[in-house]
Amino acid sequence: MPLFLLIRHGETDYVKKGRLSGRQPGIHLNKKGKAQAEALVEKLTGAPVKAIYSSPLERTLETAGPVAKALGLEVIPRPGLIDTDIGEWTDRTLSSLKRQKIWRTVQQAPTLVRFPGGETFAEAQRRICQELEILGTAHDPKDMIALFSHADPIKLAVAYYIGLPLDLFQRLSVSPASISALLVGDSSSRLLTLNYDISLTLAKT
Repeated sequence: MPLFLLIRHGETDYVKKGRLSGRQPGIHLNKKGKAQAEALVEKLTGAPVKAIYSSPLERTLETAGPVAKALGLEVIPRPGLIDTDIGEWTDRTLSSLKRQKIWRTVQQAPTLVRFPGGETFAEAQRRICQELEILGTAHDPKDMIALFSHADPIKLAVAYYIGLPLDLFQRLSVSPASISALLVGDSSSRLLTLNYDISLTLAKT
C-alpha cells in the first residue's frame, strides 16, 4: 500500500464559528482557509505525489485545487472520502450540542452513537477505511498519494490503522489544513505524522 497523506480541508466560516457543516453543500473556504490551501502548496511542492483524491464537497476540492495545480495533477473526487453523515445535527452549533446529554457519549463512547438521521462512527470508519484500501490497491506500494477529507474521517482512519479502539478516537486531533501521514502495509501500519499543522507557531506573540 502507498503512503497516504491525509489532509483536512482549510478553514471555513463554519469551522471558525463552531457550527457543524456535515455533508451540507455550498460551504466554501474563507479567507484564512484559502491562505492555508496556498500554504499547503508551499509544503508539498516537490513532493513525489502521484495522485490527488478529494471528498466531493466544495471545501475539500478548494483545498486540493491549488496543490493539484502546482503538482500538475488532477483532483479526483471520491464519495468515500466525504464527511461523516451527521443527519439532523447538520448546521447545529457545538455550543448548543454540548448542552445535550448525548454529547458526552459522542466524546467518551462514540461506538454507542448514531447521529439522528445519519450514520454511526463505526459505519463512517468502515467507509473511509474501505476507500483507503481501494485506492491503495490501485497504486504502487512505493507511491505517495494525497487524500483531502474531513476531521472525523481522518481521525477514524488513523485510529483503525494504528489499532486505537474506536471509543478513544476522539483523543486524536486533526486541525484545518493539517497533514497526517499514514503508511499502510500488508501486515502492519505506521503513523509517520499526525496533525502536522502548517499554521502552528510556537513563538511568543
